[in-house]
Amino acid sequence: MNALPWSSSAALPPTENQPIAPVIETAGSDGSAESKGESQQDLLVFGKSDVKIKPKGVRVGNETVLGTDDRVRITNTKAPPWRKIAGLKLKPRPPQTSSYIGTGWFIGPKTLLTAGHCVYSPSDFNGWIGSIEVSPGQDAGVSPFRTVTATKFFALQQWINSADPDHDIGCIQLAEPLGEEVGYFKIASQTDAELENALVNISGYPGDLDNGRNQYFHQNRVLRTSAHRIYYDVDTYGGQSGSPVWVQASATSEAVAVAVHAYGIGGTAPSLGVTANSGPRLSPEIVLTVKEWLQAASA
Repeated sequence: MNALPWSSSAALPPTENQPIAPVIETAGSDGSAESKGESQQDLLVFGKSDVKIKPKGVRVGNETVLGTDDRVRITNTKAPPWRKIAGLKLKPRPPQTSSYIGTGWFIGPKTLLTAGHCVYSPSDFNGWIGSIEVSPGQDAGVSPFRTVTATKFFALQQWINSADPDHDIGCIQLAEPLGEEVGYFKIASQTDAELENALVNISGYPGDLDNGRNQYFHQNRVLRTSAHRIYYDVDTYGGQSGSPVWVQASATSEAVAVAVHAYGIGGTAPSLGVTANSGPRLSPEIVLTVKEWLQAASA
């Protein structure tokens, strides 16, 4: 989420590693919409690396939380996986008049995941957000598909009860199955061994570039995991809260989302010994809750 000017989150305590249960997952889809032009899938990274990788694409600036800005603009957002990612305009209920931006991504025909603080915030929204405009594949402020307005939301109970950053995950429900057209991500609760040194991809709508009107991408590696969080040296900025964090084993394998981006380096405790951005991990328990959200959308 981002309301200009953007401010970073306060430092958060580390979590402790715990055993991870067997993988629980949901299905993905590339959608029915036709894809034309350059897909820019050559930007994606696959597999693992125990060293920081060199950036792909053209650099677009010099200001980001992790030093040199290596983010790349996605210019063909009509192609998967980019069209599965949506720019969000968050509109609180009256009498509040300030609007915010964020990022969400489809996990089903009518369902998107985002950060919990994009749908529920006592400080910013006085509770639940009023409505969210969802623009899949937004480019130059406009969706190449269409923009729809959502008014039904969910969030993890731990986020609602105590703003627990390890459970900062929310859900947006649409009235129409737009995800059948644009596609949706597979999600999975991967193990520590699977995530160690994994190369991850993140794309979303940062407020410091084009005021969040365009989609920007970066990729690098997982630096550390905990029971409830994944830490990575991937460039992000306010407005990208809610972005998917996904992995792929190879160029021909399916993209699998493993976390929801939510925090800059201010959310990484110094005791962890890494300079990293982070997002709540899609643990088995959380994936089971997400499955309930998907079922609610299909009811």
